Amino acid sequence: MAVTPDGQRAVSGSDNGTLKVWDLASGRKLRTLAGHDHVVVAVAVTPDGRRVVSASADKTVRVWELEKSETLAIFACDDVALCCAFSDALKLIVAGDAGGHLHFLRLEEPKPKN
Repeated sequence: MAVTPDGQRAVSGSDNGTLKVWDLASGRKLRTLAGHDHVVVAVAVTPDGRRVVSASADKTVRVWELEKSETLAIFACDDVALCCAFSDALKLIVAGDAGGHLHFLRLEEPKPKN
């Protein structure tokens, strides 16, 4: 589970492959993010609170747009993804898998079309 930087919401991983977004003031579930095929074992929220990164036993790391509840990117790991973190300074996602590998994934904003 991770809490957004503003302290308003929490995001939890579930054994059914979903993430749940919670309002901390009311305790009410706001939405469910579905996409993983197996248990979600780790969750991290970006410092701006706009995105969530999740690691799953399905050997993937996903980047989610929190407000739109949509997957922005999926990265495959060599083994079960066990942990994930976000470095704001380097704009990197770091994920670790059960095989002992670290994956460094650069998070880049799409360039605007002219």
